[in-house]
This record gives sequence, C-alpha cells and structure tokens, in this order.
Amino acid sequence: MFSKTKGDIAEKKAVLYLKKEGFKIITQNYFAKKMGEIDIVATKGDVYHFIEVKSGKGFDPVYNLTPLKLHKVIKSSQLYLKQHHIQHPFCIDAIIIRDEALEFIENLTI
Repeated sequence: MFSKTKGDIAEKKAVLYLKKEGFKIITQNYFAKKMGEIDIVATKGDVYHFIEVKSGKGFDPVYNLTPLKLHKVIKSSQLYLKQHHIQHPFCIDAIIIRDEALEFIENLTI
C-alpha cells in the first residue's frame, strides 16, 4: 500500500473520530505556500484546531512530530487565520494512529 493511501486512510479515521467528539471539520489538506500542509482544520466551540495526523506500523509515528514539523504547522496555522480573517483562539493538535488505536493529543507545544 502506498504511503499516500495509508495517510488518506488515517485522515479518514481521524475525521470520523473528531466528528464523533463534536468537532466541525472546516477543511482538510490546507496547503500553506512553502510552509507545508495542515491535515485537518476543525472547530469546537469558538476554538480553531489545526490537526496533524500521523500513522505508521513498525515504529511509533509520534516521533514524526518533530520541532521543525510543529514549527511549520504553527506558521501554516497563522497564515490560515490571517487569510481567513479569523480572530478566535486556536491550538495545534495531533492525532496519532498506531495500528487500530487512535490517540488525540490536544494543544501541543514545542
């Protein structure tokens, strides 16, 4: 199975989880110029959540959340908020999918 296909499957699982938890999905795969991509943009209440999805087998995908990756997600999130004229609180989250287990990590910091 190709890596893109695995990523798409993981993102679908993440979206289903978020919806079940009361999140509203705003967009997926938001590309922020040269800064990178945000997998999922969602809201819950008045808070915007910028969510990175990581999955893998044979290793722990949480290790793919490097300081450089988080920095890119933060910069991309700031660009998204600016482009859409949004002045709401926001946080950076991650969903880690290990085999069939899903872990939601809310409000990541570097």
